[in-house]
Amino acid sequence: MDATPAAPQVATTGAHCRFCAAPLTQTFVDLGVSPLCQTHISEAQLNSMEPFYPLHALVCGRCWLVQLQQYVAPADIFSEYAYFSSYSDSWVEHARRYAVAMCERLALGAGSLVMEIASNDGYLLQHFVARGVPVLGIEPAANIAAVARQRGVRTEARFFGRDTAAALAQQYGKPDLLLGNNVLAHVPDLNDFVAGMKVLLKPGGVLTMEFPHLERLVDENQFDTIYHEHFSYFSFVTVERVFAAHGLTLFDVEELSTHGGSLRIYGRHTEDSSHPVTARAQALRRREQQRGLESPGFYRGFGARVQATKRALLQFLIEARTAGRSVVGYGAPGKGNTLLNYCGIRTDFLDYTVDRNPYKQGKYTPGTRIPILAPERIGATRPDYILILPWNLAQEITAQLAYVRAWGCRFVVPIPALRIMD
Repeated sequence: MDATPAAPQVATTGAHCRFCAAPLTQTFVDLGVSPLCQTHISEAQLNSMEPFYPLHALVCGRCWLVQLQQYVAPADIFSEYAYFSSYSDSWVEHARRYAVAMCERLALGAGSLVMEIASNDGYLLQHFVARGVPVLGIEPAANIAAVARQRGVRTEARFFGRDTAAALAQQYGKPDLLLGNNVLAHVPDLNDFVAGMKVLLKPGGVLTMEFPHLERLVDENQFDTIYHEHFSYFSFVTVERVFAAHGLTLFDVEELSTHGGSLRIYGRHTEDSSHPVTARAQALRRREQQRGLESPGFYRGFGARVQATKRALLQFLIEARTAGRSVVGYGAPGKGNTLLNYCGIRTDFLDYTVDRNPYKQGKYTPGTRIPILAPERIGATRPDYILILPWNLAQEITAQLAYVRAWGCRFVVPIPALRIMD
């Protein structure tokens, strides 16, 4: 591991925090420039210019929100989107367990209403539907919302904020449970979004949000979860401050293993005293404060660790290819595209990658232009190594690809440190 710098990098961006409007002067990590991670390239676009934007994460010295500047309007990113949640079996099972737990914890039934912000293809709400609980999905990507409706999940194709919240409350009523998984990071207007949850949530209702935990991102070197579609990166102390500013109190929190380590926060109206703040919420706040997440020191040195990871991965790929070994990828996730572009990995290192999502097959990875093929291609070409780009799903993927061990193929997991697995 590289030595930790004695002082934080200073960034002269002229940018201001999207929550508290303080000037942003400290670099968290600079990953160079990269294209939007879900803009997969068709064959007809291979000879066309592709826009790249700075991937420079900053940390606010007042509220400690880690964030990227906004370069593209949300409508340009999310109106048609390539990520379908249902293609991960373990993620769908995670959603099923959540639905069962919430029905039990909140006594949800036929007279209740559950709404999900950024409901994707109905991967989660379908489990409430199966239990007879009325639902409404709120999904900005029209192509994905259409798939959810085909699954029997009532869905509105809209971006969320104060105005949408007021309109939905009038049309459908207010939900007993309002939830959002891996959406909070995708919001450029954070204050409008959280204020919208205050408007929409039923008096006495509960909201839950899941998102990658900044503490785990730093501890486990998860720099590839930083990409333009993720505007913000949250610790508990920061997200608690954001919700409190809009009249919402976080009364409970769970630490989850999903996406390399996530938080599930539970919120209520501040004026609602029916859900007291739990001991584990207080304990997590104390732990983050004691670790220094509200001071510059915690964020120093992350960039140096990222550079060391890049060098290790490139060294492996150079040695493997020099020895005549074939290397392919598994997956074309957002995190994979950050990794590929930051490390400069193209078809000179990776012959192709595969993905279960037919929406991506036949296209090319953004920036690096690596072909995305169907998973069956692996059996046809029998590579020596498979680089797992969605490393958070490594256990699921290695189980799916157990057959490759028959010819001695090995798996490569790049994060948090390079691992070669049989």
